[in-house]
Amino acid sequence: MLSKDTIITGKRAISRSYAKINLTLDVLKKREDGYHEIKMIMQTVSLFDLIILDITESGISIATNLRYLPNNDRNIAYKAADAFFRESGIRGGAKIMIHKNIPVAAGLAGGSGNCAAVLSAMNMLYNNPFTDDELMRIGSSLGADVPYCFSGGTQLAEGIGEILSPLPSIPDAYILLVKPPVNISTGSIYGEIDNALLQIRPDTDAMIDALSKKDIHAVSDNLCNVMESVTEKMHPMIGGIKKKMIMNGALGAVMSGSGPTVFGIFDDFIKAKKSADSFSLQFKDVFLTRTLN
Repeated sequence: MLSKDTIITGKRAISRSYAKINLTLDVLKKREDGYHEIKMIMQTVSLFDLIILDITESGISIATNLRYLPNNDRNIAYKAADAFFRESGIRGGAKIMIHKNIPVAAGLAGGSGNCAAVLSAMNMLYNNPFTDDELMRIGSSLGADVPYCFSGGTQLAEGIGEILSPLPSIPDAYILLVKPPVNISTGSIYGEIDNALLQIRPDTDAMIDALSKKDIHAVSDNLCNVMESVTEKMHPMIGGIKKKMIMNGALGAVMSGSGPTVFGIFDDFIKAKKSADSFSLQFKDVFLTRTLN
């Protein structure tokens, strides 16, 4: 549960909070409670935020390297610390510094990863009052992707994201991330999907078979995200980024999460680097990463 990515020194925890991509994403139905049933395969990549958390006597403080991020109870890291104290009954405090590298509102679970990292770090610093399952329960109340972010790797997520099944790890590959300069509201995309006629859906079984066979070409051929058609209508540049990635040598490309980040899978570093350099002339948020398992 993130312990391998966390260093504890006295009353301080230093954690890496990794980004994720969606190899597949299917929205099955809207539930009576307003949430959506999903079925998706997620994968960790090497881009990460750095979180430094110090135990204090009282209060919760948040600081980040981005001036526009909230430093109060609107920040999911703050909500994670608050939930930890509330659920545990522990009287204490936390000073949290987040160095963001993962783009915000990008479909890469940056916030969810921060939430999981804070919960895990605080649990270690306060002598593990919660089991892994209990931390997952707390995390799921804060965000659908949070349970996955505790363990990462290659996993199938079902329900509203809380039912996780580990899958065979993806073959090593280079993952190019490109986020166009637009921000996406996940809630608005779900709202549009409720009324959309989705003609193309992921073949989840085919993706799992490709992963089992360690076939990166088959993995790339089966990339699919039902949210992409909805988000692309609002922001056509998403389709343009995908096409350019393929032209640059990507084995496959698709939007991650509710977007707008597009990722491409490359099995050749030189092609991946040239593509990244090309996109960097047009976009600010371009990252060449690796798969992590």
